[in-house]
Amino acid sequence: MNTTRNRDEKHLVLVGGGHAHVAVLADWAKHGMPADRATLLTPEPYLRYSGMVPGWISGEHAKDEARVDLAGLARAGGAELVLDRCVAIDPDARSILTQANGVLTFDIASIDTGGVGHAAKVLGDDPRLIDVRPIDGFVDRIAELPSAERIAVIGGGAGGIEIAFALRNRASEQQVPAVTLVSGEAGLLPDFSPAVRGKVRSELERQSIDLIEANARFENGELLAGDQCLELIDVVIGAVGSGAPDWPRASGLQCDPDGFIAVDSHMRSLSHGHIFAVGDVAARQDRHIAHSGVHAVMAGPALAANLRREIQDLPAQESYHPRPASLYLLSTGRGEAIASYGPFAAQGRWVAKLKAWIDKRWIARYAAISSSS
Repeated sequence: MNTTRNRDEKHLVLVGGGHAHVAVLADWAKHGMPADRATLLTPEPYLRYSGMVPGWISGEHAKDEARVDLAGLARAGGAELVLDRCVAIDPDARSILTQANGVLTFDIASIDTGGVGHAAKVLGDDPRLIDVRPIDGFVDRIAELPSAERIAVIGGGAGGIEIAFALRNRASEQQVPAVTLVSGEAGLLPDFSPAVRGKVRSELERQSIDLIEANARFENGELLAGDQCLELIDVVIGAVGSGAPDWPRASGLQCDPDGFIAVDSHMRSLSHGHIFAVGDVAARQDRHIAHSGVHAVMAGPALAANLRREIQDLPAQESYHPRPASLYLLSTGRGEAIASYGPFAAQGRWVAKLKAWIDKRWIARYAAISSSS
């Protein structure tokens, strides 16, 4: 790993192989890499698309069908691939410390590492707990999970609901497990329309998935939901969102109160203008944007344009503005899906087919770029 920076050339480092950086690499493959030198620093040569993981659990597609080839995209985009993990950044010296004790220098950096799992921090630790994040670790643990009779899924967001449906219909189970969904006091899908919540509630009842709208916690070796003790639970899935990694704040980057990198409308760090951040590791300060793969994917082209302008010493201009409503497609694990778009909701096999078409088209787009490199 090169530890020095040539002052006569500009080195752009992509830290992390998240959804937005996938779009950046695709932009470079199409329009040319804008810097003199570029590096993708990521611990894995693939990005696993989390939106297809529930479908793998319920047997709708293969385990590795939902992976994007980051190594191939890096080659196509003209970037060097370094398989390692960022553990610290010196934003003033413009250097990155990696997990393997390597040092990578940069002129401009973009961070898209995702958040970190924090289910144990929210719920308390327990040997039965499996955090949904990081997604590759979750997939590995579910693949190795023996048959479970009773499963609790903690989290009332879209991810928790899809995983509850998927585990109820887990392809490898010889006997259908009993599944309990503990949504938290905020209830089921608090940011979605009543129509969507109604369809999800009906589907939970149809599949005999118990719903408890209370906060969960481990206490004295027991799983509690409010004042109720959930007995004889074999596996607990923590789908409580992502937390911020410790290293951005420890590195001196300005962060929000929760530790996420504070960025402006152009995804530029508020404290260090030569550093950009996007996705679950960042928090826009001009407006609230939920941590969701949908938004990270959509922000990618704007980030690519801003990085290209930054290399040319031009001010960033592009900003990602979420649509008034986003399309969410929630798999029920039994050949149907529930569609959510603003106040509207629909359910059926046609929705599941639409979801499969969108997901596989997204994967195929980047597979075509990778295979051409």
